[in-house]
Order: sequence, then C-alpha cells, then structure tokens
Amino acid sequence: MLALLVPGGNGQLGRELAARAPAGYEVRAPGSAELDITNAGAVIEAVKSLAEGAGSLVPVVVNTAAYTAVDAAETDTTRAFAVNADGPRLLAAACSAHGVPLVHVSTDYVFAGDADHPYAESDPPAPRGAYGATKAAGEEAVLGSGARAWVVRTAWVYGAHGRNFVKTMARLAASRDTLTVVDDQRGSPTWTGDLADGLLELAGRVAGDSPPESTILHATGGGETTWYEFAGAVFEELGLDPARVRPCKSEEYPTPAPRPAYSVLSDAAWRAAGLTPLRPWREALAAAFAVDGAAFRDPA
Repeated sequence: MLALLVPGGNGQLGRELAARAPAGYEVRAPGSAELDITNAGAVIEAVKSLAEGAGSLVPVVVNTAAYTAVDAAETDTTRAFAVNADGPRLLAAACSAHGVPLVHVSTDYVFAGDADHPYAESDPPAPRGAYGATKAAGEEAVLGSGARAWVVRTAWVYGAHGRNFVKTMARLAASRDTLTVVDDQRGSPTWTGDLADGLLELAGRVAGDSPPESTILHATGGGETTWYEFAGAVFEELGLDPARVRPCKSEEYPTPAPRPAYSVLSDAAWRAAGLTPLRPWREALAAAFAVDGAAFRDPA
C-alpha cells in the first residue's frame, strides 16, 4: 500500500489519479493554492510530512503539476520555467533528501515533432517552443537530482476534469454547423482514466523491489491519428455526424507556439518493464464517454 503525494491535484490528471487510487492508499492531492511547487519551504515540508507520516505505507510522489498554457508560455516564460523546471527540481531534491521515489509527468513537446516514426525514450529532446523547453529542463533537473526518479512523457491528454480538446469539440458542436480542424498533426490521444491507472501501476512498481530500469517512459493511448480524425471520433461519440468536421492545414490556423507535426511516442520501455500498455486511443475514447459522458456532453 502507498501513501501518495500528488502535486497538481486540482488538474485534470491529478484529480483522476486521486479518484482512481485503490482502497487502502492514502492520497494527498493538493492544488497549487495548497502546495506551490515553486516554494522551496512548502515543498520540503510536504515531502517531509509524507515520508514521516506514511507509517506502514510506502511514500511516493507523483508530480502532475505543470504550466500547460502552451501559447502563453511564449511570453510568460519566467512563470512557465518556475513551474515546469524549478518546481520539479525542488520536488526531486526533497525526494532525494527523504528517500522518496518520484514519478514526474512530462510531454511530447520536448521533441521537435519532425520525425516520421514514434519517438523513442532515448531520443534527445529538441523542443521548438518555450513550453517544451521548460518541460525538457524539468526532466533534466529531475533525472540529474540523485533522487530515485522516473519521467513519464504523455500526449494529447483529455478527461472529465478541466479543459481539453474533447470538451472543446463538444462545446463548439453545439453552436456551429461545421468545424475546421487541422489534419497535418499526428499524435496519440490519451484518456486520463487510462493514464492515471498506468501511473498508479508505475507508482506501485517504483515503491517495490522491481522498478523499471529505464528512467524515461512513454505512456499514451495506443495507435495514432490526426486532430481532424480525433474530432470526427468525438462527434461519433456525441451521436453527431462526423462529416460536420472539415480538415485544414496548420498554416491556416497560426498559433504563437509551434505545434509538433508528429508527436507519436514509442512505449517500448513501458512494455519492457512489464507495465500494462494503455489501450488503443479509439477504444479508450469510447470508454471515456461510457464512464464520463455527462462531463463531455456538458463541458460548461
């Protein structure tokens, strides 16, 4: 049994992870107002309290806190770096000092997005924007800290909580006859339900005597698709005509931060560690609607 500290507990992944923790686990999932991971004193006290108060349980930190406003990060770089790089560094230092394993969630944006095959865990980061650069810096800080730490990269995350692509499509579908969505960016949609289950499985492994040898792991929904195809699948789950979604090119919708054209991640290290692969993305989307359909159909 584990005692979990989940910084970022008010986010879409943190809330899902706390909700799915098995019976017998103790979970503290503070939001940023309760635990600001850029505050060294608060981080030290939180990890110390976790380690000293775990009793017979094994303490593990799963960091889901992040600055995820990709476009805003281009101008709000100082804050993005504080949350995505300094915060993980402080968490890792505290975990190292108290002997607590750390699982840190990262992103496909650490890569340039110009590959034509799934990125391997060992591929060198080459971020194109500020958000990706801050997340890459966070990975480096965690892995170089001396803590027993694992970085888990994921991508295209959606769930019942917070804002995400699925909710945006549902909201726009209610007010527009047609939608135009880019068809030249490829990735792997990842349901927070499956990702949270995977992170909990990993947390159990790192707390035991058979942790993964690879300290960088990838966990996304299986397979790949485009945002346009993903949107069509969302319309299908909503009981709407997917033909209402029209494809376009990325240059028709310029954004302050560059988007990866290809961000599919290989889960070879995850599988090699004996961890359960996340299910195929289309199957997961159907499961997400079966479990949390109300949250997606009424995204307000």
